Amino acid sequence: MRHGLTVPLFGALADLVAFGDIAEAADEAGLDGVFVWDHVLSPVEGSWPIADPWVALAVAATRSRRIRIGPMVTPLARRRLINVSQATLSLDQLSAGRVILGLGLGSDRARELSAFGEPDDPAERAAKLTEGAELLGRLWSQERVQHRTGAWVVDDVQVHRLHGRRRRIPIWFGCAHGSLAPARRAAHYDGIYPIDTDVEGFKRIVDVVFEQRGSLEGFDFACPAHPSIDTAPFAEAGATWLLHAFWPGNTPAQVHRFITRFAQG
Repeated sequence: MRHGLTVPLFGALADLVAFGDIAEAADEAGLDGVFVWDHVLSPVEGSWPIADPWVALAVAATRSRRIRIGPMVTPLARRRLINVSQATLSLDQLSAGRVILGLGLGSDRARELSAFGEPDDPAERAAKLTEGAELLGRLWSQERVQHRTGAWVVDDVQVHRLHGRRRRIPIWFGCAHGSLAPARRAAHYDGIYPIDTDVEGFKRIVDVVFEQRGSLEGFDFACPAHPSIDTAPFAEAGATWLLHAFWPGNTPAQVHRFITRFAQG
């Protein structure tokens, strides 16, 4: 079982110097990953400063040596595909191949789409997510891409990259409320992060991934971990990561206290 943190870059946790200290401490304590929320407006009540996830992840990359890092998760529909390609490749080079890209549909609960004129139709966002993930893999591989649909246009583009350790960055997909459509999508990639899902829903997700892949080898199932959650049944059901979750309003000191306890066993 691997252990990581999920950190909302809100409030005091939007201080990127303090976040860098968290990444360094997590690395030294033996945690396996530090992942960040990707939001531009707050989906929870309160007025908060919100830091950019890609800048934060660059800080984490330079302040650590071994932890995996990435957004958990990026709503692809409100990002430009070429910008995500550039950011992930640059971050992966900076971190020496430690990036995991979390992708999801996102929502308009905080008007993060409609406030900026972005599409908020779920079917449209799902099409952009499915096609966009496939296009990212093609761009990362330095293929010359010609693609034109209602979801994305990539008109004869080839992305060149510095020599690196991997041809394709691992992709996990977020999944809320036990929905099985993201599990079917994720089965073609590297992992899934079910959020707000009970054990029975988690088991169904594991079953769908197995049905799609024929095997669970090399596939990650991440489970949110919090003192109020009994994670043992999730581990028994196949979880490979526990992501210890923090929330807007938490402070760097609270995260450091958790890291200290983790290091002490």
